[in-house]
Amino acid sequence: MTGIQKVVSIFAFTVLFAAFTVSNVSAQGVLSDILKRMDTNNKGLKSLKSNIKMSKHNAQLDEYDLYEGTVQYLPSAVKEQIRVRIDWAKPVVEHLAVGGGQYILYRPRLEQAIVGKVDNAKGNAGAGGALAFMSMNREQLRANYDVTYIGEETVNGSVKTWHIQLKPKAANSYKGADLWVDVNGMPVQAKVIEKNNDSTTIQLTIIERNATVPASVFQLKPPKNTKIIQG
Repeated sequence: MTGIQKVVSIFAFTVLFAAFTVSNVSAQGVLSDILKRMDTNNKGLKSLKSNIKMSKHNAQLDEYDLYEGTVQYLPSAVKEQIRVRIDWAKPVVEHLAVGGGQYILYRPRLEQAIVGKVDNAKGNAGAGGALAFMSMNREQLRANYDVTYIGEETVNGSVKTWHIQLKPKAANSYKGADLWVDVNGMPVQAKVIEKNNDSTTIQLTIIERNATVPASVFQLKPPKNTKIIQG
């Protein structure tokens, strides 16, 4: 799989939830509470560092590609102002920087860098797209998506979450997304489903909330001999 076919991201804290009934009325009440908690989390989240895992599923071949690394993230209510730096360590070393609606994916092993627009990114470059859901407040979610409460689920073996499903109201480059949100309103996992049923799932662990993240982190400058490829 090429670097362009690897990217579109999310996070963890271990807490137990109270049980909820399954009626439509109670489900709407839970959903309203989840979105309120997400709003509170968004307002207080200034930066984030975390370990990251990404699983990419090829629906036609029923094959999975798995990646591990670290992420540094500066959220913003404006999509183009979101800043993401992901340093992949497995299966190979790659470095991704996202900002200003653009991305650059540097692949040292191949001495090449792929650059392009975030909206067109796939594979490793698409990881930044999944992380963008973290910055959406409930008004943005309600305005752009049909939001459905799925139920309570455990992520990463021990993190209790609420699972919500997002379906775009307007035509989009993907057909849907899922978020797993912890009791603090922090999305700890995200899954983006493309129109061909391929999917990207991102999970964050060992989160450092509001850690110091200098702006220089997002200025990825490959060596001069690097071949530049337009994504």
